[in-house]
Amino acid sequence: MIPSDGPGFDEVIARSQAACDALSEEEDGLKREVLAHAGNRWPLGVVHALGVAGTLRHAELARRLEGVTQRMLTRTLRQLERDGLILRHDHREVPPRVDYALTELGRGLLMGMMPLWTWVIDNAASFRAARRRFDGQDAP
Repeated sequence: MIPSDGPGFDEVIARSQAACDALSEEEDGLKREVLAHAGNRWPLGVVHALGVAGTLRHAELARRLEGVTQRMLTRTLRQLERDGLILRHDHREVPPRVDYALTELGRGLLMGMMPLWTWVIDNAASFRAARRRFDGQDAP
């Protein structure tokens, strides 16, 4: 049982359970796959970069995502495009020119992540303190 932490907490838990119960197996799988974008460094980085900068080319995205390989960026872009979070526009030019932009769905993901990011920032000191306590328990 998750302890109640304030007014409305029990209602949120009940709504969460009802939503989970209403998902079919197919929807549950889709939920997990789509939510993987929100918990993964590269998809979230791409969504953020496109949200901040607007339309970008592959090389521009690579420069903004320090450490991403070309293969990983290409794979990430394909996954995000498949799920409707970004649009790929091939200008059909030589040399090739392809741009990427967020869709409304992608903007929604970015906006939906803001409360979580704010919560992490607001609680960063508590996370650090908990880690120090935990790491101190393992000290010889």
